[in-house]
Amino acid sequence: MAQREIGNESEFRIGTDDCMIVTMYNNLKKMYWWSRMKRDISEFVSKCLICQQVKVKHQVPSGLLQPIMVPEWKWDQITMEFVTGLPVTPRKKDAVWVVVDQLTKSAHFIPIGKDFSLDKLADLYISEIVRLHGVPLSTISDRDPRFTSRFWKRLQEALGTKLNFSTAFHLQTNGQLERALYGRKCRMPLYWTELRENQIYGVDLVKETEEKVKMIRDCLRAASDRQESYTDLIRKEIEFQVDDKVFLKVSPWRKVLRFSRKGKLSPRFIGPYEITERVGPVAH
Repeated sequence: MAQREIGNESEFRIGTDDCMIVTMYNNLKKMYWWSRMKRDISEFVSKCLICQQVKVKHQVPSGLLQPIMVPEWKWDQITMEFVTGLPVTPRKKDAVWVVVDQLTKSAHFIPIGKDFSLDKLADLYISEIVRLHGVPLSTISDRDPRFTSRFWKRLQEALGTKLNFSTAFHLQTNGQLERALYGRKCRMPLYWTELRENQIYGVDLVKETEEKVKMIRDCLRAASDRQESYTDLIRKEIEFQVDDKVFLKVSPWRKVLRFSRKGKLSPRFIGPYEITERVGPVAH
């Protein structure tokens, strides 16, 4: 008990930024000594809540890259998101529903009102997406209340579509949609007319389409494998189980909102939190 009180007092004196084993040991050995002193200090620092929350992380990121499977055909897998906060148009539309094909990167930008009911959104989905491209096998979206509602889940279940939701504050899951919205440069319109001799019909059109889709699919798989191999070089594999306790890293902006403090003394992590369910290899 006395050793723990000494450790607490020393931690308060040296400050949370210097709460390290060597620093504490060098400060304490000037005034105290006991058997297995350095090991006790190491154990104390490893269990110190304040130290765990404010320490600088020098380790490589945890968790290997989990690439999204390349779909086999056009519009088999789509991503979708709502863009809100736009000026109201004469037709009372103030939002855009963006739907992007995972394979060809083609997109639909559907004007909507932010107060549209789920019934109206379902009608638009059937008329603008399903009617033109068929029923997708899976969708990727954020956790918008409209996408996570019981009505939307029942609709997709009836259509045979699997719903996949992105992790909060992890835009990479739906990166292609973000690029469709914010990552493209403005292009000048190009007016052109295709020559008659270059037009193809019937069996030739189907054959050429299949060849192009196969080429796109092979290129996407090669790019995905290359990205995975490069990313995993600077990451380490780690697994957490149910009932494990973990800290969550706080972004600088949310750190200021939560703790009302800026700079190095504000906590970098919050927690610990207990894992109650494992939903994927790196998602809990």
